[in-house]
Amino acid sequence: MKAVVLAAGKGRRLWPLTENRPKPMLPVANRPILEHIFNALSQTVLSEVICVVGANRERIQNHIGNTYRNIDITYVVQEPQLGTGHALLQAESHLGESFIALNGDRIIDAELIEAVIDRQQETTDPVMAITRVEAPSRYGVVELDGQTVVGLDERPHPDRTTSNYINAGVYAFGPEIFAAIRRTDTHGEQALTDALTSYIDDRRLEAVRYQGTWLDVSKPWDLLTVNSTLLGTERTPETAGRSITIDASAVVANQTVIGDDVVIHPQAAVLRGVSLGDNVSIGAGAIVENTILLSDVTLKRGAVVTDCIVGSNTTLGPNTTIEGGQTDVVLDETFHRDVILGALLGDNVAGGGNVTISPGTIVGNGATLGGGTYVSGRVDDDSHVQRG
Repeated sequence: MKAVVLAAGKGRRLWPLTENRPKPMLPVANRPILEHIFNALSQTVLSEVICVVGANRERIQNHIGNTYRNIDITYVVQEPQLGTGHALLQAESHLGESFIALNGDRIIDAELIEAVIDRQQETTDPVMAITRVEAPSRYGVVELDGQTVVGLDERPHPDRTTSNYINAGVYAFGPEIFAAIRRTDTHGEQALTDALTSYIDDRRLEAVRYQGTWLDVSKPWDLLTVNSTLLGTERTPETAGRSITIDASAVVANQTVIGDDVVIHPQAAVLRGVSLGDNVSIGAGAIVENTILLSDVTLKRGAVVTDCIVGSNTTLGPNTTIEGGQTDVVLDETFHRDVILGALLGDNVAGGGNVTISPGTIVGNGATLGGGTYVSGRVDDDSHVQRG
């Protein structure tokens, strides 16, 4: 049996980081989301994966390669990106009678994949994994009749949901799914969930309940939640035998992960929930908490960075402050209340000294933040923010 990993999504709500890398290549706990998924796949009986890629696909192919542990990988390209169903269609010629399909942006355990495989081998019906969450209206609700999926509501009203189960994004299909996808076209796109909605009118779709690890990354603050969850409660940074320099006066807490060629200067504090990518420099007296720093980031002396995601090759000047905490954010004209986000900064941002960045700020790639500025809201790519 083969598996299809759908990894072509653009991830527009994670702009600006997804301008330069596919969404599945965003790092959590210092590994791309997609690598966590391949780790789970490598612990199953599956030995061959078709990976559907799209924009910036070379970032995936160069990182994952043509083999990953015990898995052989074939890449197919979805161009343009016209929905998850359309993405699955691109793999059709590589598949046989039955196969596993899963999303490339949700971190799961091997246990879930094995459970779907086992159920598929017991039945001739297609299989969908489902999981129970506290806020199902955020993801779409699965209606059940015993072990059978009888309804899929992608946009349920929060006050009128009758189920707390959602689609976990792992399936077992036969070739008949492709005909169902071809019959589906919503505003020029072919979504897999739309195909399944019409599919269950004629055939049985069997549910596999699952309550293990299921971590979804859809919005910037999800990266921080998933990162913190993966780091766990007792994780101690591994530094032995690696090119990491930590001054004796610096503090590095548990629940952190540190890449190669990292330098942490005197009196700096790297607190809980922090991922430091390769070649990161934390300046003297700087404080970092609940933050993801991608590779080649520099924090100058005295910077305070909380609840942030900072893109590659970005520099924040001396005494820069990003307070963090709860805030309200607008993404794609949707208002999100009381989320935890200090800031999301893109790649190649250049920050001067004494910059203050308000909670919920999103700064585009290549922006310049002049010394002493106050930055809030959304800053476009290559913008120059100067003191008035």
